[in-house]
Amino acid sequence: MASSVRFGVLGPLVAEDAHGPLALKGPRHRAVLARLLVARGRVVPVERLAADLWDDPPERAAGAIQTFVAALRKALEPQRPPRTPARLLVTVAPGYALRAEPDAVDAWRFETALTACGDLLAAGQARAALTKADEALGLWRGPAYAEFAEHPWARAEASRLEELRLLAWERRAEALLELGRAAEAVPELESQVDGHPWREGAWRLLALALYRAGRQGDALTALRRARAVLAEDLGVDPGPALARLEADVLAHAGHLDPPPGSGGDAAGAGPGLVGRTAELAALDEAAADTAAHGRLRLVLLSGEAGAGKTALAETLATRLAARGWTTAWGASPEHEGVPAGWPWTRILDALAESGNGPPPAPRPGDPLTARFHWQQDVAAYLAGAARSQPLLLVLDDLHWAGEATLELLASLSTDPVPGPVLLVATYRATELSGPLAALLGRVARVQPTRIYLGGLSAGAVSDLVRALAGPAVDDATARRIHRRSGGNPFFVRELARLLDGEGADRLTGAPPGVRDVVRYRVAALPEAVQDVLRRATVLGAEFDLDLLASLAGGPERVLDAAETALRRGFLVEQGARRFRFAHALVRDALYEDLSESRRAGWHAAVADLLERLRPGDVDALAQHFLLAGTAGTDARAAHYAQAAAERAEARFAPHEAARLWQAALAAHERAGDDEPRRRLTLLMGLVRALAFTGELGRARTHRAEALALAESVGDPALTARAIAAFDVPAVWTEHDDPALAARVAEVTERTLAALPPERVADRARLLATLALELRSTGGERARAAAEEAERLARGLDDPAVLAFALNARFMQSFERAGLAPRRAAIGAELTELAARSELGGFEVLGHLVLVQAHAAPAHFGAADRHANAADDLAERHRLPLVGVFTGWYAALRASVAGRDAEAQAAYRVAAARLGGTGMSGMDNGIGPFALLCHRLQQGLPPETEPDANFGGYAPWCRPLLLLARGRTAEARQAAAAIPESPPDLLLEARLGLHALTAVALGDRPAMDRLHTALLPAADELAGAGSGLVTLRPVAHYLGLLASALGRHREAADHAEQAAAVAARAGARHWAEPARALRG
Repeated sequence: MASSVRFGVLGPLVAEDAHGPLALKGPRHRAVLARLLVARGRVVPVERLAADLWDDPPERAAGAIQTFVAALRKALEPQRPPRTPARLLVTVAPGYALRAEPDAVDAWRFETALTACGDLLAAGQARAALTKADEALGLWRGPAYAEFAEHPWARAEASRLEELRLLAWERRAEALLELGRAAEAVPELESQVDGHPWREGAWRLLALALYRAGRQGDALTALRRARAVLAEDLGVDPGPALARLEADVLAHAGHLDPPPGSGGDAAGAGPGLVGRTAELAALDEAAADTAAHGRLRLVLLSGEAGAGKTALAETLATRLAARGWTTAWGASPEHEGVPAGWPWTRILDALAESGNGPPPAPRPGDPLTARFHWQQDVAAYLAGAARSQPLLLVLDDLHWAGEATLELLASLSTDPVPGPVLLVATYRATELSGPLAALLGRVARVQPTRIYLGGLSAGAVSDLVRALAGPAVDDATARRIHRRSGGNPFFVRELARLLDGEGADRLTGAPPGVRDVVRYRVAALPEAVQDVLRRATVLGAEFDLDLLASLAGGPERVLDAAETALRRGFLVEQGARRFRFAHALVRDALYEDLSESRRAGWHAAVADLLERLRPGDVDALAQHFLLAGTAGTDARAAHYAQAAAERAEARFAPHEAARLWQAALAAHERAGDDEPRRRLTLLMGLVRALAFTGELGRARTHRAEALALAESVGDPALTARAIAAFDVPAVWTEHDDPALAARVAEVTERTLAALPPERVADRARLLATLALELRSTGGERARAAAEEAERLARGLDDPAVLAFALNARFMQSFERAGLAPRRAAIGAELTELAARSELGGFEVLGHLVLVQAHAAPAHFGAADRHANAADDLAERHRLPLVGVFTGWYAALRASVAGRDAEAQAAYRVAAARLGGTGMSGMDNGIGPFALLCHRLQQGLPPETEPDANFGGYAPWCRPLLLLARGRTAEARQAAAAIPESPPDLLLEARLGLHALTAVALGDRPAMDRLHTALLPAADELAGAGSGLVTLRPVAHYLGLLASALGRHREAADHAEQAAAVAARAGARHWAEPARALRG
């Protein structure tokens, strides 16, 4: 590419090379060149050029443009040999482009210098920022593109550049203010507001400059002038930044005073952000978009440890705060010991301190619904806070975030806050936890801005090293550090500090890894300082100086060590009595080197101190006592872990609660506490948390343990509570653990017998539990228990107990075929009750029941609506198991519609999703069974995969498979072994399969029994009431049975009904079988 040619547009258009100005000929030639410069290297079609050059382009405009281009090429590349392609003004279909170098145009250099000026201001380097501002403004020779002002394309670009020129003057003034040269800034700013009175930024800077120059009265006058101009000319009030400044001037606010030193250029200051101009520009763009469109915008900022994610976010916060934004910050700690959702607590508290009122508190009630309401309340709170000024919220170190933090982030991102809120989340791309990976998948649909921080360039590393170790560092040493560090900013800083402190020779002997370099540098500290730093690591990434003093030898010793560590770059002050490690890598390196015994002892000491000083800090107490892990601390570890688990449940962190319940139980066992009630409390808490998180297998295991322990105590009320700890809404009629179900039923019966009659609510729950545990096996006793549970529950003012009883009634509504209408009534009441009473889990259950009940008679429009409602609630409440059921329903719909390949694929996916859900009762053979039913209703032979396991469905499937292979004698034997179908969701499907077998074998007694059993479901689909699978209409099988029995009139009537059900279902492929049945 060419080019030694440079162009000037900030004033009269000029082009010059090494020999001087170039002759550009007439006005049309110059206009073509200017138009191509405005395009910034992009192609401008010939038609566009013609329209931009002439109001009414002549007929031969293309030829004229070609002539102008040829003349310009000759002027711009006079040494180019004839018939060789141009390299500067090039032809690219369908027009032309100017391929100038990035620094070849003064306007482009101006924008680069202006961006650098802003970066330097944000990094606290005011002197360098002032130099860049002067460099940018010095490029202007007059109005941009002035000679082309009659052209709209030139006016638009000239207007944009003029806005940037005014911004450059404001940034120059800002740099002067940071350097303590307020008086010098005043004349320039007065000129700015006189010429451009609508720029609130200039008015703000002028008032601040006057105030810092000792002219408070003039500052207030300037602010009142601004208010008057804005009101009279625009009819608006000043923005929040100006209004806040006026109040601060009147109050003599301390933050208005000139900064100490000279704007960050003092000798001891470290360098600010280096080498991240493009990334900072992307963040600025996101902020501008957020402010312009008034909606939440998510930015995901990732990179390896030490890449500078936090530093970049801090720089953005500084810049936006200077523009009048409200900023709040919440970091996830590396280790447990803080309440669930701690980063959001910090953010909401910061917003409250900024005058936005108290943040919302969680509401009581059903955990699912309470969590949803709290998320909505937080969204409304943020929207309210953003009404007065835009918000920047930073969630730092998301790779360590717990579920409560991630859940709220996902909720706010996917259901965006209606207001200008920029949400920046930082995380280590190399440390993606399962929950964080799931979050990134959930928020992908909102298309967040993603910024990845790689290593710094060699030039940026050189700048950073010289800023830290002095300008005398030679290029070779800087290149060594770049190669050694891979451009990782934290690693560069550590090596540069080593270089500064010990010389270039020590770089050769320094260890290769960043943590090892930290250790290497720590080893050079006095032993007392090392000891204090190591003790500080057990307090966490951020710590209280007074607490550390109690742990590490007193205030003087700790303060001396902290000041040394501060000077050496290991610590950062967070206020008068708080410090934090400069980077998590520093703490990690030191903490990892502690022996387990020393760690445990120091954690025990911290726990003792906290118990005296902060007894309410149960999360920290639990963390330190658990990490102490000694015989003398186990009982207290169990106590505080239980308190922390209860707090985690209240803060909608069930996985964290489960972890803490488990830890409390383990500590209780280590303590040798033989008090069964305390152990039972811990077991019930663990069961409850595990059930909530969907870990049903583990929950059942601990439930069995809890029941045995509860009965050993001999307190029926306590046993009732233990039984009720597992009140999970149930929709499937097969048991996942039949042996445990039988055991629970036995314990429940004994507890009912011992429980006083006046404990009505407990009895209702126990009766409902009995009906649920005896599903499909309990007969009359189970149905009577469900009915009694419902009767008792209706006499109570407790929607949760009634919902549980209705669940039991649903489970006992399968004693015969054709009861879908009864289940529809139960589902409708359950849905309405749960929605009104905000019982999220039971509301989902009600919709799933209605999916099944409406699918049975092929009312698929209604079933679809309830499936969608269940999915919406599952998304709202984060209930992944719901998608298992609606996924099966989607496969059923594809099957009924006759989409064979889609249905088979959907059934295989649905079956695969069952693995790991803990629903072994549902998983037991349902995949092969569903595919077999699909093939049969499609009119395909009943083939199956060789290794298919039909589980509990095998007795009904095996005869048909044998018949398809011509093994009639074996099929007859298998048919004789078919048991009575369990009363469950697949009753009609099993009866339909049995009917096919009986007809094929001519088994008249079986056909007669099956006709009687299926007749009540004549208007349904065989199996669709499960919401999972279906055969053809029940009437089709009734017709086959009646015809085989010689009852041809009945068979014709059944055929008519089968055709009607098929039409209602929209299953065209069932029409021909119905006609054939009619004969």
